[in-house]
Amino acid sequence: MSIRTLIVGASGGIGAALAAKCRDDGEVVTLSRSADGLDVTDEASIERAIATLDDTFQRVFVAVGILAPEGGQPERRLGEVEPDALAYLFAVNATGPLLVLKHLIPHLAKDEGVRIGILSARVGSIGDNEIGGWYAYRASKAALNQFVRTAAVELSRSHPESVLAALHPGTVATPFTADYQGRHRTVSPETAAENLVRVLSGLGPEETGSFRDQNGETVPW
Repeated sequence: MSIRTLIVGASGGIGAALAAKCRDDGEVVTLSRSADGLDVTDEASIERAIATLDDTFQRVFVAVGILAPEGGQPERRLGEVEPDALAYLFAVNATGPLLVLKHLIPHLAKDEGVRIGILSARVGSIGDNEIGGWYAYRASKAALNQFVRTAAVELSRSHPESVLAALHPGTVATPFTADYQGRHRTVSPETAAENLVRVLSGLGPEETGSFRDQNGETVPW
């Protein structure tokens, strides 16, 4: 069966790889800042971009996010925390994807089900945090995870066959992670995309609202 897929954030390394991978089994529609002027910190921009879409989608990936504001670095200690950076990361990493979901509702396939993967990160896990640091990124991803969980509950009422999940892609070798790749084993964007598609495809409606890593394993909240 052909699957119609929407990739939000398609100009990034993972987003572009997801678009390429999803073309293997159907039509792919993309939205990005560079190609479409999509600004996830501006609801009007989100609404305008989504208004250009037609018909419905059986699969959606939201692949937007930043580690720190441009020119900045994730905080290593409390003394480096800045309110403006905290607010901006929440806007991009948490509020932005939630607003994308809000405006996508009319475009989500209902009868045959829809699978939605929102890219999160293991460092957003509160239960898995043992080394500290990265206050804004960690907290914004934790907030995103709660948004995904809450939206999954609501979506399961209107779209009973739907799956909405937070997905950790692993450390992917892109400019996004260039300064941190030596500390963790990395995978290529293509491998990450293959893993994410496989994991999302393997989830059933009874698993909606879950937080999974690139191997399909549950990540603690």
